[in-house]
Amino acid sequence: MKFYITTPLYYINAEPHIGHSYTNIAADCLARYMRQLYGEESVYLLTGTDEHGQKIKKAAQQAGKDPKEFADTVVEQFKHLWKVLDISYNDFIRTTEQRHINTVKRVLEILYRKGDIYLAKYEGWYCTPCETFWPSSQVSKEQCPDCQRPVERVKEKNYFFRLSKYQDWLINHIHTHPCFIRPSVRSREILSFLQQPLTDLCISRPRERLSWGIELPFDSSYVTYVWFDALINYISAVGTFDSQDRYHSRWWPADLHLVGKDILRQHAIYWPIMLYALGIEPPKTIFAHGWWLMGKDKMSKSRGNIISPYTIVERFGVDVYRYFLLKDVPFGQDGHFSEEAVIKRFNSDLANDLGNLVHRTLSMIEKYLEGKPPKERECRDREETEIERKIENLPSQIRNSLSAENDFNFAFALEQIWELVNMANKFIEETKPWILLKEKKTEKLERFLFLLLKAIKKIAESLQAFMPQTARVILEHLEKEEIKKGKALFPRIR
Repeated sequence: MKFYITTPLYYINAEPHIGHSYTNIAADCLARYMRQLYGEESVYLLTGTDEHGQKIKKAAQQAGKDPKEFADTVVEQFKHLWKVLDISYNDFIRTTEQRHINTVKRVLEILYRKGDIYLAKYEGWYCTPCETFWPSSQVSKEQCPDCQRPVERVKEKNYFFRLSKYQDWLINHIHTHPCFIRPSVRSREILSFLQQPLTDLCISRPRERLSWGIELPFDSSYVTYVWFDALINYISAVGTFDSQDRYHSRWWPADLHLVGKDILRQHAIYWPIMLYALGIEPPKTIFAHGWWLMGKDKMSKSRGNIISPYTIVERFGVDVYRYFLLKDVPFGQDGHFSEEAVIKRFNSDLANDLGNLVHRTLSMIEKYLEGKPPKERECRDREETEIERKIENLPSQIRNSLSAENDFNFAFALEQIWELVNMANKFIEETKPWILLKEKKTEKLERFLFLLLKAIKKIAESLQAFMPQTARVILEHLEKEEIKKGKALFPRIR
């Protein structure tokens, strides 16, 4: 069994923000969960940076640096953020690395020899911020269909990849593989787009107009279009081509490409067609998640509404930030980000529910049993049996929630965990252990405390993928020979 999961390559023209961290936290959560199921050596999480193109060259010039020097600086910012957010990636690939450059050139050579890349004159609209060509049929009021900024008229020779040749194959593949594009609304969106004939993809830029890119191996006067270049990272990181142009990898096909919904078309149209033309199996699932909004707007540098992940982590902690992003909206939908919403989640779910349960239980063991772990006891009462059944069923409930068929529903998986948290809190209120102590019902008190500890251990084990640091702290408390209440995990924010 293996599980290969990827994030997009993040474009380095700006510092990382909440949107970047959302994708990587989701990917990290799934990678950690799969490692619990299949073992450390069976899971591979890839992330990295996209470093070519006009926007990078322009940003470098504005910073007074050459493009590679500029890239080296920004890449360290991404790596530092992933360390702060406890992202357990196996590999960090950069499009300026030689292993990637070699693979891109090999792909270009294979497709050129096959006749799937050809030289032609192009006349149409070009969006510099998006680095994208647009046919006149998709441009209105001389504005880019994606970013709404002005486009310019361009007339030049370029190399094109025959997307149109494989359109029928892609449509059939989407129809016959229901988990290929998730959530299903995104699959319908791509199929709707494919109702119109695909135009072939321009995959080059003249060197005289853009020098910062990977040179075409069959024409040194051109460099590779950044989107054609970047997508290839998913195979350049984990495999190689042999002398017969066959691709070999332990990890391919990818089990999951996680992307934002704004780059779905590149991943769900360009990429699978590129792979098919190379004779390589497509990824099993491409999942496009939603955006985090400030008010009604997507966070973006141009709008000036970006919140730094560091600000949230410094105030609330890493695990609180991870919990909020994964719990507050179903994965795939847009969410509204605010510090007020984080505080509400903190006080309700983490302080009142989880933190209170752990603190009360450890306090009772310290007080009633002098810190000695209670002996194992069999359940007898109906309430005890219900909690025992929930403990036993929780792993399968989480597993179902985190499947492609159920859209990797982190929020629902956490709801299942919190159902056990709430059952345990209710168990304390209804059992009234202080009365059991007063009436000297020692056996029932020990049975009660043993079941609570068992529930908390299962909760902590289940949270290892979502809130790794919190889970570690709880489990360390439970593994000690003498149990003490310690500090509150989540002191309420007033």
